[in-house]
Amino acid sequence: MKYLFALLALLMGLFAVVQYNDPDGPLWMLLYGVPAIWAGIAWLRPRLLAGTGSLVLLSACLLAGLVLVVVLWPPAEDWWRTDVWWESEASREGMGLMLVAGALLAVLWRSLSLRARRAEIPH
Repeated sequence: MKYLFALLALLMGLFAVVQYNDPDGPLWMLLYGVPAIWAGIAWLRPRLLAGTGSLVLLSACLLAGLVLVVVLWPPAEDWWRTDVWWESEASREGMGLMLVAGALLAVLWRSLSLRARRAEIPH
């Protein structure tokens, strides 16, 4: 699991960095940076995910990401085809938000599994 979250953190961080020349780059740096930070926590400090506060904050981030996926769902037909998303920025942005939501969902899964494991340990 450690390697999966390392990969997610590095990919989301890379996605954030390459937004530097985009007209709406700061927004996308934030959108990619949030899951990069959460995946980094899951990679380097997973125990921080076991707390209630982190679960609430992570859930809020995931909910926001899912709402953005629904609101900015790619409007083009066959948006997954290379010839479509290569030309349609809205399709690329929609797919980017799907990646954000997927990364946050993976971190939430890790958080819930850590909480379940912590609950099994007798105090």
